[in-house]
Amino acid sequence: MMAPRAEKGELLIVGPSWLGDAVMMGALVRRLKAERPARRITVLTPAHLEDLAARLPGVDATLVNPFGHGALRLAERLRFGRSLGGRFDAAIVLPHSWKSALIPLFAGAPRRTGFVGEARWGVLNDARRLDAAALPRMVDRFCLLAEPRGAVRPAETPRPRLAADPAAIAATLARLGLASDPSAVALCVGAEYGPAKRWPAAHFAALARALRAVGRDVWLIGGPGDAAIGAEVAALAPGVADLTGRTTLAEAIELVAAAGAVVTNDTGLMHVAAALDRPIVALYGSSSPAFTPPLSERAAILSQGLDCSPCFERICPLGHFKCLNELTPERVLGATLERLAA
Repeated sequence: MMAPRAEKGELLIVGPSWLGDAVMMGALVRRLKAERPARRITVLTPAHLEDLAARLPGVDATLVNPFGHGALRLAERLRFGRSLGGRFDAAIVLPHSWKSALIPLFAGAPRRTGFVGEARWGVLNDARRLDAAALPRMVDRFCLLAEPRGAVRPAETPRPRLAADPAAIAATLARLGLASDPSAVALCVGAEYGPAKRWPAAHFAALARALRAVGRDVWLIGGPGDAAIGAEVAALAPGVADLTGRTTLAEAIELVAAAGAVVTNDTGLMHVAAALDRPIVALYGSSSPAFTPPLSERAAILSQGLDCSPCFERICPLGHFKCLNELTPERVLGATLERLAA
């Protein structure tokens, strides 16, 4: 059977700047590819997320967005957009900022779809209003943009998926001096959003010691901003492998794929683990699984369910952080061992 011929028109998706949101973008890509398999999809992505965007099934190409958060640089955006002129017949803009919609406008994409956001009438000619109460989950909001104007819910929200290459996993483990251990537990100790989403380092350390006591290898995973937390956990839990700040995003994805289970704050790596179909224990403090849950049947979601949560604040407004401090290592250990057994 001959492969389907690529369609002339190409779709541009302006991707998010947060890792978790970029993973959830994969649901939209799957939805669009199922509808028109031969259409090329290109994602405009920040450089730090290019490795992730390129791995999403259905993404045919990536373009690095050279404009950082907060930088307007209007003349440069105009030149960059015009350099893409005629390439795209449509664009979907996932960020809500006004400037994020400028490149599709300058590229001359005839249809530019997105939510209204910052008064984006004009830069978007297919601007949609979002009923946030009706669609609390971010992933459903993304998939709604694949529907015709006027739709109130997406017809389908596929689960985001990521592929892992066994050779790349082996190379990453070898570079970091790790044995291939399918029972290892990855602890994603950071959360870029702020401390109200981070389980305490002392709790992670207590969990790591307990896992080590039952013969499990423990890997601490996170970006450069998580290195201080990783060092604190490692100092309290001798024998763990502190990999925070030592890996690229691609290598962090390989480590999550290699782990037997993942214990994680509500952060981007949680969504990576869900897309890789790893067993997950997800810890929620100031945020809510109603908005950004791990999209996996293999996830256990733990939270205290306090009256003051979710507050969605970066720092506890009451100063006590009870939503995370009172989530005990013993409870998380039990859920982790259940995930490993399952």
